[in-house]
Amino acid sequence: MSGTIVLVLRLVTTLALLGFLGWALYFLTREIQRQSISLANRRIPGISLTIRNEAKTSSLKYFAQAEIILGRDPGCDIPLVDDTISTRHAQLTYHHNQWWLEDLNSTNGTLLNGTLVEMPTVITSGDEIRCGATRLTVSLSENVVIEPTQKIGKKNGN
Repeated sequence: MSGTIVLVLRLVTTLALLGFLGWALYFLTREIQRQSISLANRRIPGISLTIRNEAKTSSLKYFAQAEIILGRDPGCDIPLVDDTISTRHAQLTYHHNQWWLEDLNSTNGTLLNGTLVEMPTVITSGDEIRCGATRLTVSLSENVVIEPTQKIGKKNGN
């Protein structure tokens, strides 16, 4: 008789453990989906750059993406025509709720407000970036929505 009671208790304990593990996996899956939707719908402030070169011509470029590459390469987000600029000279990235400027080991360096950029540095509106003979003036705007490329899970947040 005691053998059957022990067997039943073992089965009940096993079922309870499997039920708990199933619930935990279900909860974790829902939480991961919720976090991925949250990250996909995050708001990134747009950035506009006024570009001035030696010929005193200027142009305004507006971006609503989290990474911008500057350089001589035509494939860069901002292709700059200047022999003193490296192919992939510098990059602007948005993370930790701030825009950052980083020199990509360029030959002549990148200046931020007249100071050589040696490590990733936070930039704000009104800052001037200098790559070779080209100057870029930064202007940040607020809360430009980055649309997710693919929606995950249900729209009601479940």
